[in-house]
Amino acid sequence: MGWRADRRRVLRLRNGATTTRPDMLAVEEPLEIRVNGKQLAVTMRTPGDDFELAAGFLVSEGVVGAREDTLGIRYCDDGRPDSTLNVLDVRLAPHVDLPDFSRNFYTSSSCGVCGKDSLDAVRTTARWSVADDPVEVPAGLLTELPERLRAGQAIFERTGGLHAAGLFSARGDVLCVREDVGRHNAVDKVVGWALAEGRLPLTGCILQVSGRTSFELVQKAWMAGVPVLSAVSAPSTLAVDLATEAGMTLAGFVRNGGLNLYAGGHRIDLASAPGGGPGRTGS
Repeated sequence: MGWRADRRRVLRLRNGATTTRPDMLAVEEPLEIRVNGKQLAVTMRTPGDDFELAAGFLVSEGVVGAREDTLGIRYCDDGRPDSTLNVLDVRLAPHVDLPDFSRNFYTSSSCGVCGKDSLDAVRTTARWSVADDPVEVPAGLLTELPERLRAGQAIFERTGGLHAAGLFSARGDVLCVREDVGRHNAVDKVVGWALAEGRLPLTGCILQVSGRTSFELVQKAWMAGVPVLSAVSAPSTLAVDLATEAGMTLAGFVRNGGLNLYAGGHRIDLASAPGGGPGRTGS
């Protein structure tokens, strides 16, 4: 875990008194993703689970959809001191079409859409439909997922500076939890794990994220076939619009026993929420 968190000295002010002490910070470094030896994207990320990050990114961009679409992923050695950790190459199978290298992806840890040519370029054609996914989720279970996600955030406990994404079954079983300085990276790592495990599409699953929900997170969930996306904070208008278009269930402010449903409420049984409720929603 040492390469994901680093110790730095800080000056702390508490109750009018100052002290100097070491503090643990989340590591943020660039990762260059190459496909068949050619640069496709650079993202700022927390090191670790890099192969999953690259694979998940390719799923969200519609390049791959099954583990047999890739022949392998490896770190590159370009003679630079950090190249073996911060540059990797994905080899695609012969039957897979190459991505559009002209788009020059650059994503910061705060936004995975930055650098895209236009909003239309983000609306990648999904391989799977989530609209007909019949999964049903008790509202009470959904409100418990943030705490279950938090229990898997080992690096957050040391630094307080990472987002997380967790994949859960409809019964609330933890399938995969990943952390990163970027919300979109954490989701890509989960999707990359699912690709490697041969689990795509993620039918009947719930994706729980630790922050707000942006357009890009809904898009990544849709590309992975996730029917239910839940977040502890608010969604954007574009996130709600895309979730509605996809037929996805989108929940926000999922915390302290409550939640808001912005799309796909027919999958959520509100009667199971603390204090009871009127049953299923209709939208």
